[in-house]
Amino acid sequence: MPLSLFQKIKSAITVPQAAKVYGMEPDRRSMVCCPFHSDNTPSMKLNDTYYYCFGCGATGDVIDLTAKLFSLNPRQAAEKLVHDFGLDPDKPPANAIALPLPKRGLTDEQRADVAYCLRVLTDYLYLLHDWRERYKPTSPEEPQDERFVEALHMTDLIEHLTDHIAYGTPQQKADAAARLLSGSFLLMLEERTSRFATAKCA
Repeated sequence: MPLSLFQKIKSAITVPQAAKVYGMEPDRRSMVCCPFHSDNTPSMKLNDTYYYCFGCGATGDVIDLTAKLFSLNPRQAAEKLVHDFGLDPDKPPANAIALPLPKRGLTDEQRADVAYCLRVLTDYLYLLHDWRERYKPTSPEEPQDERFVEALHMTDLIEHLTDHIAYGTPQQKADAAARLLSGSFLLMLEERTSRFATAKCA
Protein backbone atom coordinates (compact mmCIF):
# COMPACT_ATOMS: atom_id res chain seq x y z
CA MET A 1 0.00 0.00 0.00
CA PRO A 2 1.48 3.40 -0.89
CA LEU A 3 2.46 5.57 2.03
CA SER A 4 -0.27 8.03 2.99
CA LEU A 5 0.41 11.77 2.91
CA PHE A 6 0.64 11.76 6.71
CA GLN A 7 3.19 8.92 6.69
CA LYS A 8 5.28 10.66 4.03
CA ILE A 9 5.38 13.84 6.08
CA LYS A 10 6.26 12.07 9.33
CA SER A 11 9.07 10.17 7.59
CA ALA A 12 10.50 13.41 6.14
CA ILE A 13 10.06 16.02 8.91
CA THR A 14 10.98 15.65 12.57
CA VAL A 15 9.16 17.43 15.39
CA PRO A 16 12.23 19.58 16.26
CA GLN A 17 12.58 20.65 12.61
CA ALA A 18 8.98 21.85 12.48
CA ALA A 19 9.23 23.48 15.92
CA LYS A 20 12.26 25.55 14.85
CA VAL A 21 10.61 26.67 11.61
CA TYR A 22 7.55 27.75 13.59
CA GLY A 23 9.49 29.84 16.09
CA MET A 24 10.46 27.51 18.95
CA GLU A 25 14.07 27.29 20.14
CA PRO A 26 14.87 24.08 22.05
CA ASP A 27 17.52 24.10 24.75
CA ARG A 28 20.30 21.52 25.13
CA ARG A 29 17.80 19.03 26.53
CA SER A 30 15.46 19.53 23.53
CA MET A 31 13.00 21.32 25.83
CA VAL A 32 10.93 24.39 24.88
CA CYS A 33 8.33 26.54 26.59
CA CYS A 34 4.99 24.99 25.75
CA PRO A 35 2.95 27.22 23.41
CA PHE A 36 -0.31 25.63 24.57
CA HIS A 37 -0.36 26.93 28.14
CA SER A 38 1.23 29.69 30.22
CA ASP A 39 4.76 28.36 30.54
CA ASN A 40 7.66 30.38 31.97
CA THR A 41 10.18 27.52 32.08
CA PRO A 42 10.56 24.90 29.31
CA SER A 43 8.23 22.00 30.00
CA MET A 44 7.73 20.54 26.51
CA LYS A 45 10.11 17.81 25.33
CA LEU A 46 10.78 17.58 21.59
CA ASN A 47 11.69 14.13 20.32
CA ASP A 48 12.15 13.26 16.65
CA THR A 49 8.73 11.59 16.29
CA TYR A 50 6.66 13.14 19.08
CA TYR A 51 6.39 15.98 21.57
CA TYR A 52 5.17 15.82 25.15
CA CYS A 53 4.44 18.65 27.61
CA PHE A 54 4.98 17.80 31.26
CA GLY A 55 2.91 20.81 32.26
CA CYS A 56 -0.35 20.42 30.37
CA GLY A 57 -0.01 16.90 28.92
CA ALA A 58 -0.12 18.01 25.27
CA THR A 59 1.37 15.31 23.05
CA GLY A 60 1.40 14.21 19.44
CA ASP A 61 3.45 13.98 16.25
CA VAL A 62 4.65 16.66 13.84
CA ILE A 63 1.20 16.96 12.21
CA ASP A 64 -0.53 17.28 15.59
CA LEU A 65 1.93 20.00 16.60
CA THR A 66 1.33 22.01 13.43
CA ALA A 67 -2.43 21.59 13.63
CA LYS A 68 -2.56 22.81 17.21
CA LEU A 69 -0.17 25.73 16.63
CA PHE A 70 -2.20 27.12 13.74
CA SER A 71 -5.73 25.90 14.67
CA LEU A 72 -5.91 23.61 11.63
CA ASN A 73 -7.42 20.20 11.06
CA PRO A 74 -4.91 17.37 10.39
CA ARG A 75 -5.30 17.56 6.61
CA GLN A 76 -4.73 21.33 6.58
CA ALA A 77 -1.71 20.89 8.86
CA ALA A 78 -0.28 18.26 6.50
CA GLU A 79 -0.74 20.59 3.53
CA LYS A 80 0.97 23.42 5.43
CA LEU A 81 3.96 21.21 6.21
CA VAL A 82 4.19 20.12 2.57
CA HIS A 83 4.20 23.79 1.50
CA ASP A 84 6.53 25.12 4.22
CA PHE A 85 9.12 22.35 3.76
CA GLY A 86 8.87 22.11 -0.03
CA LEU A 87 7.87 18.46 -0.07
CA ASP A 88 6.50 16.72 -3.14
CA PRO A 89 3.40 14.84 -1.88
CA ASP A 90 3.37 12.65 -5.00
CA LYS A 91 6.95 11.48 -4.59
CA PRO A 92 7.51 8.67 -2.06
CA PRO A 93 10.33 8.99 0.47
CA ALA A 94 13.63 7.42 -0.55
CA ASN A 95 13.20 4.65 2.02
CA ALA A 96 9.67 3.67 0.90
CA ILE A 97 9.30 -0.01 -0.05
CA ALA A 98 7.69 -0.65 -3.42
CA LEU A 99 4.99 -3.29 -3.13
CA PRO A 100 3.86 -5.42 -6.09
CA LEU A 101 0.62 -4.71 -7.89
CA PRO A 102 -2.38 -6.87 -6.97
CA LYS A 103 -2.67 -10.06 -8.96
CA ARG A 104 -5.30 -12.20 -7.29
CA GLY A 105 -7.64 -12.67 -4.35
CA LEU A 106 -6.60 -14.32 -1.11
CA THR A 107 -6.56 -18.06 -0.57
CA ASP A 108 -8.14 -19.48 2.60
CA GLU A 109 -4.67 -19.90 4.11
CA GLN A 110 -3.73 -16.32 3.29
CA ARG A 111 -6.99 -15.01 4.78
CA ALA A 112 -6.24 -16.91 7.97
CA ASP A 113 -2.70 -15.45 8.06
CA VAL A 114 -4.03 -11.92 7.51
CA ALA A 115 -6.66 -12.33 10.23
CA TYR A 116 -4.05 -13.62 12.69
CA CYS A 117 -1.63 -10.76 11.94
CA LEU A 118 -4.40 -8.19 12.26
CA ARG A 119 -5.51 -9.60 15.62
CA VAL A 120 -1.98 -9.54 17.06
CA LEU A 121 -1.26 -6.04 15.77
CA THR A 122 -4.54 -4.51 16.97
CA ASP A 123 -4.27 -6.17 20.40
CA TYR A 124 -0.77 -4.73 20.83
CA LEU A 125 -1.86 -1.34 19.49
CA TYR A 126 -4.68 -1.22 22.07
CA LEU A 127 -2.09 -1.96 24.76
CA LEU A 128 0.17 0.84 23.50
CA HIS A 129 -2.68 3.37 23.54
CA ASP A 130 -3.53 2.34 27.10
CA TRP A 131 0.11 2.70 28.22
CA ARG A 132 0.43 6.11 26.57
CA GLU A 133 -2.30 7.50 28.80
CA ARG A 134 -1.92 5.34 31.90
CA TYR A 135 1.83 5.81 32.40
CA LYS A 136 2.54 9.31 31.08
CA PRO A 137 4.70 11.30 33.52
CA THR A 138 3.13 14.15 35.44
CA SER A 139 6.25 16.30 35.82
CA PRO A 140 9.68 16.78 34.16
CA GLU A 141 11.37 15.31 37.22
CA GLU A 142 9.37 12.08 37.18
CA PRO A 143 11.24 9.23 35.42
CA GLN A 144 9.48 8.04 32.28
CA ASP A 145 7.92 4.61 32.69
CA GLU A 146 9.38 2.13 30.18
CA ARG A 147 5.84 1.28 29.00
CA PHE A 148 5.14 4.94 28.20
CA VAL A 149 8.41 5.16 26.27
CA GLU A 150 7.61 1.94 24.38
CA ALA A 151 4.18 3.30 23.44
CA LEU A 152 5.68 6.51 22.07
CA HIS A 153 8.31 4.67 20.04
CA MET A 154 6.18 1.80 18.73
CA THR A 155 2.75 3.30 17.97
CA ASP A 156 3.60 4.74 14.54
CA LEU A 157 5.21 1.49 13.37
CA ILE A 158 2.33 -0.69 14.53
CA GLU A 159 -0.26 1.67 13.02
CA HIS A 160 1.63 1.54 9.71
CA LEU A 161 1.78 -2.26 9.73
CA THR A 162 -1.89 -2.47 10.66
CA ASP A 163 -2.79 -0.20 7.73
CA HIS A 164 -0.99 -2.57 5.34
CA ILE A 165 -2.84 -5.60 6.71
CA ALA A 166 -6.26 -3.99 7.02
CA TYR A 167 -6.54 -1.70 4.00
CA GLY A 168 -4.20 -2.97 1.29
CA THR A 169 -5.17 -4.83 -1.84
CA PRO A 170 -5.42 -8.63 -1.49
CA GLN A 171 -1.87 -9.06 -2.80
CA GLN A 172 -0.49 -6.37 -0.50
CA LYS A 173 -2.23 -7.92 2.51
CA ALA A 174 -0.81 -11.34 1.64
CA ASP A 175 2.71 -9.98 1.14
CA ALA A 176 2.62 -7.97 4.38
CA ALA A 177 1.35 -10.97 6.35
CA ALA A 178 4.00 -13.23 4.83
CA ARG A 179 6.76 -10.81 5.84
CA LEU A 180 5.43 -10.56 9.40
CA LEU A 181 5.12 -14.33 9.73
CA SER A 182 8.61 -14.99 8.37
CA GLY A 183 10.34 -13.73 11.51
CA SER A 184 9.83 -13.64 15.26
CA PHE A 185 8.51 -10.06 15.52
CA LEU A 186 4.82 -11.02 15.52
CA LEU A 187 5.35 -13.80 18.08
CA MET A 188 7.17 -11.34 20.32
CA LEU A 189 4.26 -8.90 20.11
CA GLU A 190 1.72 -11.62 20.87
CA GLU A 191 3.72 -12.88 23.86
CA ARG A 192 4.22 -9.34 25.19
CA THR A 193 0.54 -8.44 24.84
CA SER A 194 -0.55 -11.68 26.49
CA ARG A 195 1.89 -11.25 29.38
CA PHE A 196 0.81 -7.71 30.23
CA ALA A 197 -2.88 -8.44 29.70
CA THR A 198 -2.59 -11.35 32.12
CA ALA A 199 -0.76 -9.19 34.66
CA LYS A 200 -3.43 -6.48 34.36
CA CYS A 201 -6.22 -8.96 35.09
CA ALA A 202 -4.38 -10.55 38.02
